Amino acid sequence: MGRLFGTDGVRGVANADLTAEMALGLSVAAAGVLAGAGGEPGRRPLAVVGRDPRASGEFLEAAVVAGLASAGVDVLRVGVLPTPAVAYLTGSLGADFGVMLSASHNPMPDNGVKFFARGGHKLADELEDRIEAAYWDHAAGLPWDRPVGAGVGRVTDFGEGFDRYVSHLVGVLPHRLDGLKVVIDAAHGAASRVAPEAFARAGADVVTIGAEPDGLNINDGYGSTHLGALRAAVPAHGADLGIAVDGDADRCLAADGTGADIDGDQILAVLGVAMRDAGTLRHGTVVATVMSNLGFTLAMQREGLRLRQTAVGDRYVLEEMKRGGYSLGGEQSGHVIVLDHATTGDGTLTGLMLAARVAATRRPLAELARVMERLPQVLINVPDVDRARVADSRELAEAVTEAERQLGDTGRVLLRPSGTEPLVRVMVEAADAAQARAVASGLADVVKSALG
Repeated sequence: MGRLFGTDGVRGVANADLTAEMALGLSVAAAGVLAGAGGEPGRRPLAVVGRDPRASGEFLEAAVVAGLASAGVDVLRVGVLPTPAVAYLTGSLGADFGVMLSASHNPMPDNGVKFFARGGHKLADELEDRIEAAYWDHAAGLPWDRPVGAGVGRVTDFGEGFDRYVSHLVGVLPHRLDGLKVVIDAAHGAASRVAPEAFARAGADVVTIGAEPDGLNINDGYGSTHLGALRAAVPAHGADLGIAVDGDADRCLAADGTGADIDGDQILAVLGVAMRDAGTLRHGTVVATVMSNLGFTLAMQREGLRLRQTAVGDRYVLEEMKRGGYSLGGEQSGHVIVLDHATTGDGTLTGLMLAARVAATRRPLAELARVMERLPQVLINVPDVDRARVADSRELAEAVTEAERQLGDTGRVLLRPSGTEPLVRVMVEAADAAQARAVASGLADVVKSALG
């Protein structure tokens, strides 16, 4: 039996892979593992439950809430809010754990169940393993303690969650946004109300696109995975910059005043310098993954900032940040974590802080983003290969050594097996785009022949 939990909760096609029965069973299992951990003795466990606007979230939310209440957990149902909002509310309300129903940037038919521990933190692998074991025990018919009468959980709609979260976002901003015109692309997702409201309260003149969710259109042509609409809207409206979040708003990408893309590496670089200048960049260090552009690494060196690199995945970035006591980290994909103000990636917060830097310096985002130069980066996904043999293939090792010899100090090579699919990702960076393409293509051919 394959592991249910992936890198970001349990995901699958709603009502096919991820059913109401599974959602209910997972919530009962999570209640047994997470309820009361570190809470007040004698107090009934409390969970915060939120979702993105996918149609399937309606029945999955009902299943999760039913499972939690049947296990004796009181539920605060916050409705449609971003993933980082559920994490924040879990911590600020003193809940024992939180549950978010979302498949993030995935297409609409998918959905997912994600749990947060007390304080709004991501679950450790050990806790996920315990929840999964309990789920399978219950599925096999093993009995569990079912409360009755006054012991069952109570369910309360908590509409105040929206205002509490928006007030938090605006309250931690280092500078107001008065005088800025900002386009917000909310991906027809969970931040469709939150992001425009937060930017408006912070003083920005807001233009909103991709903020009309109907349950079916999440991530469809809008958001951080589809930047075309934002690129066009920013210059069309004469805006200073644009911000695009994904379906659950835990990531953010941007566009400058000309409509040019600003990726996660550039956002990290701008915020790293801003936090250094403000004295809030702890240990003068930024945490990023091995997929960050080589130009980002060089920029950190020029700015006198230290860089810690991790495996790909925001959970690994977060683990390193906690381990070293660092305050800023993220990924090229736009997961940016500002640990002083959030326990997970927060796209709206990231966008607000980026806009605040523009407002504080009175410099265009395009100019600020020139703190780093993106070197040409080519990524090729090689499908239908044995990803498990990447580290053991002599033919592949020799090809990588030769590629690194060709690139010298001006580029790098990274081969990474996918964590979820039978494919290998070949990434090559070089000072010259044509050389990067040629080297990447040659390595992809070797991957096919050696691992196919």
